[in-house]
Amino acid sequence: MTVTRTICLGFLAVITVGTILLMMPFATSDGTWNNLIVALFTSTSAVCVTGLSVVDPGTYFSFWGQLFIALLAQIGGLGYMTTTTFLILLIGRKFDLRQKVAIQQALDRPGMSGSSQVIRSIIATTLIFEITGVLLLLIAFVPDYGWEKGLWLAIFHSVNAWNNAGFSLFKDSFIGYQSSFLVVFTITVLIILGGIGYQVILEAYLWLRDRLLKKTQAQVFSLDFKVATSTTIILLIIGIIAFLCIEFRNPETFGSLNFRDQLLLAWFQSVTPRTAGFNTIDIGKMTTAGLFITIALMFIGASPGGTGGGIKTTTLRVLTSCTKSILQGKEEVLLYERKIAINLILKAVGVLVGSVATVIISTILIALTDPKLDFIQILFEVVSAFATVGLSTGITGSVSTTAKLILIATMYIGRVGVLLLMSAILGDPRPSRVHYPEENLLVG
Repeated sequence: MTVTRTICLGFLAVITVGTILLMMPFATSDGTWNNLIVALFTSTSAVCVTGLSVVDPGTYFSFWGQLFIALLAQIGGLGYMTTTTFLILLIGRKFDLRQKVAIQQALDRPGMSGSSQVIRSIIATTLIFEITGVLLLLIAFVPDYGWEKGLWLAIFHSVNAWNNAGFSLFKDSFIGYQSSFLVVFTITVLIILGGIGYQVILEAYLWLRDRLLKKTQAQVFSLDFKVATSTTIILLIIGIIAFLCIEFRNPETFGSLNFRDQLLLAWFQSVTPRTAGFNTIDIGKMTTAGLFITIALMFIGASPGGTGGGIKTTTLRVLTSCTKSILQGKEEVLLYERKIAINLILKAVGVLVGSVATVIISTILIALTDPKLDFIQILFEVVSAFATVGLSTGITGSVSTTAKLILIATMYIGRVGVLLLMSAILGDPRPSRVHYPEENLLVG
């Protein structure tokens, strides 16, 4: 039982427990036993912080069912190892070297020291931002729904936004609040901060603290921080401009609104493909170009250490820096005056190849099981599932049972990670002392 197998089986265990709970009669609004596929799909989507749903969570599930979804999304966002370790700390036990290694791999940390402090900080950060989100959303929801329902709506959507899960209790997601600056601002900030990674938030906090205390030796930002923040900002700006230009004349999305509302829609639509899953427009009515832009943003996803999926922003920057180095005739890859190690480049290539292969295979299989669906709809659904986004053109509930099972497997692979899953299947790699001679190969 390797560490990678522990993590993969841990997610499967949580999905199984969630499926059982969501099948119970008290989890559905009509008080009957839930359908197995519906429960399994919803549980997988919640644990994998995706947000795809074959039913309307706001009407299909009871309060208990909605609570289970929120809890599963919270566990999925934190990660199986983070949640398990936190529970171990709560009961006062100390964890061994094996658990420290598991935390290191799950959080993609460079070292194992201070693991318990890191877990406590992650939980504290999560609670702080989720509670802040609840307080802000209360201002918008309480006048419309009253205190009791408004409080639950605020809690549910704050948890789902921070964990980039994308489940909504509103039938049309946030289309009804597309002009509300408060709701759009709160949800998008939670999505960005939840997806950008704990390490980035911590470094920003330490830098701000040093500035306020006027320390002579201020916080020095790491390469992770620089790459994650700069890539996120660039992608957000590109997304806003692209959606404004492409959907500007589409009367079904942006065309019938004033410029202020169009800007809010473009901002929200640029943020939400970064593995969040909420929407303020009807995704199925977007232009083909708009859908392809969304697919590209979904495939890239969030940053390492965050609650989002996709190939991650750092993988994108490493690959683009490789391309830049080749075009400039350089033999090393540089990022912010730092040399990128060859093992990181190989890992980035492996993530890209594995991700593309997963998307292609899933798309082909669903095209075979549901031949009546358009290719763009299938591709959009598969990328949304793999990148744990949750956006849909509206076909999730109408696809065949086989297609639903394919999407379930795709969501699981996207959440645990292609390389980690392959490592769990094949076992830990064994180092070799054999070195082979080099030979040139024609490429490109």
